[in-house]
Amino acid sequence: QVQLVESGGGLVQAGGSLRLSCAASGSIFSMNPMGWYRQAPGKQREFVARITTGGRSAYADSLKGRFTISRDNAKNTMYLQMNSLKPEDTAAYYCAAGYPPRSWGPGTQVTVSS
Repeated sequence: QVQLVESGGGLVQAGGSLRLSCAASGSIFSMNPMGWYRQAPGKQREFVARITTGGRSAYADSLKGRFTISRDNAKNTMYLQMNSLKPEDTAAYYCAAGYPPRSWGPGTQVTVSS
């Protein structure tokens, strides 16, 4: 079982950037594919990006070019760099271990003002 905690969320103006972090503990982080998901108010949780144990990444089509997922296995940490943020990116962002996800963090709120 992997325990996950997200950080780095906050309030940002449209066009700004944020970097989210996901710190993992418990089972060996480097052996788990990892992912980011988000849930906006009144909407279902949706896939944002995922990264394999070897560092291969995949993104939701609508986010390609603005978001970048990465991981540092030595630090047991995954990141999501978010650039050119839009108000529609406002959501709670969750990191997950496994694919399909088996463990979830509690989430971090990202709010983008127009």
